[in-house]
Amino acid sequence: PMERPFMIVATQNPIEQEGTYRLPEAQLDRFFFKIDVGYPTLEEEVTILQRAASDADALSTGATEAVLDPEELERARSLVRQVRCEERLLRYIAGIVDRTRHDGSLMLGASPRASLAILMGSKARAALEGRDFVTPEDVQAVVPPVLRHRVQLTPEREMEGLTPDQVIALLVKQVEVPR
Repeated sequence: PMERPFMIVATQNPIEQEGTYRLPEAQLDRFFFKIDVGYPTLEEEVTILQRAASDADALSTGATEAVLDPEELERARSLVRQVRCEERLLRYIAGIVDRTRHDGSLMLGASPRASLAILMGSKARAALEGRDFVTPEDVQAVVPPVLRHRVQLTPEREMEGLTPDQVIALLVKQVEVPR
């Protein structure tokens, strides 16, 4: 067995996918978030260049530096577990995910694993914001990275140029925000 915590961070090049195979939906569902990083800003790119210019090893993929140890990570996870999420927000999360299963724009809706990821992501966001409770804004903030790789647009929607994020935004608007 692997030592806990065991996590994997995976990357995907959205441009060049020739010679690679798409992951099956069941495997995609096991990824917590899909975060689109995009290009760095001009200032971020200058910082990258400055680091590379001053340190020849700055761009090497060899040595990495730990930012926290396993005990610190476990304390953070424990803190997140203590964040409260009221039933009205649990119903909100379930309502958003359920909506993905009944929308004509989607061939594939999200599984209960998505609901769990929204819950845990919302709790983590609340903890990062210094709160011990989840708000609707926490839920809304994590819905796109949780769902964008778990839903599958119909070919018609894809041909219209819609993206998963656009459809997700429309679905979220259709679910009443709890007060």
